[in-house]
Amino acid sequence: MYGDLADKLIAEARRSENLEQIPLYQTDIVRAVCRETRQLSALEDQALATAGSDRTKLATAGVYGLCQRRNKRCLLAYHRQRLLKLQKKAWHEQDSFETSNLSPSEQVFVREFNEVLVNVKDMFEDIDLTGSMDPPREMYVEVRCLQDAGEIQTEYGVFDLSKNSQFYVRQSDVHRLVQQKLVELVKK
Repeated sequence: MYGDLADKLIAEARRSENLEQIPLYQTDIVRAVCRETRQLSALEDQALATAGSDRTKLATAGVYGLCQRRNKRCLLAYHRQRLLKLQKKAWHEQDSFETSNLSPSEQVFVREFNEVLVNVKDMFEDIDLTGSMDPPREMYVEVRCLQDAGEIQTEYGVFDLSKNSQFYVRQSDVHRLVQQKLVELVKK
């Protein structure tokens, strides 16, 4: 039935909405939906060409047109959901972003988006644009080092990041280290 494949794309988009990783791009389904949409367009044109004043054929052409538009909306919704997820991951995980599940055009988008992001960050060096918009609850936090990273210079001193060592430091000093997964916050 027309629209079944587009429904699969929407179900995939809903399923992947709350996943941490971006799932594999559904190339086969996307191509099948595009092919179905072209077929519907041809059927609509054919029905309109032969309809004359026959209301049945005009109604059939209208149904074909509605099915086309629905397929297109489903394709756009699927791609928009992936795009928003790509932007979010690229913004927060710029260095460790896995792109193996992406289509070639999505990989190009991520690469170019990262270039723009780097340029914007360079313009505002003093401000951490990737930081959380929520104010911190505590000024100091306890962190545990996940791997050896050497000495880190902060505004209030130097500390040595050796694996499994713990520190009580200002949250602003280790925010970027938490994002890079060099340290983790110790739960109290």
